[in-house]
Amino acid sequence: MGVIVLATGNPHKVKELAPLVEAAGYDVKLQTHFFTDEVEEDGLSFVENAIKKARFASAKTGLPAIADDSGLEVDALNGQPGIYSARYASDHLGETTDEQNLQKVLDDLGDLPYKDRTARYSCVVVYVEHANDPMPIIGFGHWYGEILKERRTQFGIGYDSIFWVPQLVKTLSEIPLEVKNKISHRAKAIKQVLEGLEHKSKR
Repeated sequence: MGVIVLATGNPHKVKELAPLVEAAGYDVKLQTHFFTDEVEEDGLSFVENAIKKARFASAKTGLPAIADDSGLEVDALNGQPGIYSARYASDHLGETTDEQNLQKVLDDLGDLPYKDRTARYSCVVVYVEHANDPMPIIGFGHWYGEILKERRTQFGIGYDSIFWVPQLVKTLSEIPLEVKNKISHRAKAIKQVLEGLEHKSKR
């Protein structure tokens, strides 16, 4: 069906996104095959950042591109860390470690009861046909849960070891990749984009 550049250098995102796009019949190329520099993520929303990354990758390669932006939104923290999930512990100024960011969320929530620790992982996936595409295809996905009061496991990425999924009675760090690829926020968002692409191809 054609080549699509996956606009991320994050190996964890590649593991989730690439198989889903390939299963839809596309030849996936990673942006790291073409360039190593990153666009500045200075948007004020997941949508803005995802569009910016997709356009950047498409401009660099001359190919259609898919990009995502995602993060953790905690209700009691007014939606923070949000778009700053990767640098929350530095007051949004620079990169920090997963452990530092996770600990800041726990510190900020303190001893709030579990009924007040609701949260969601959110993801926006964007497809652009070319760098100046006036009508990107945009998909949205959410995964709802609660923030535990302490780390449950010593593995997982980001906030996964404190994000509790009541329906599965597990944290995200305990959920296998094959399950994530069916029900995660990222899986839901990419599914919407792929459905949009299928509809577009039939016009």
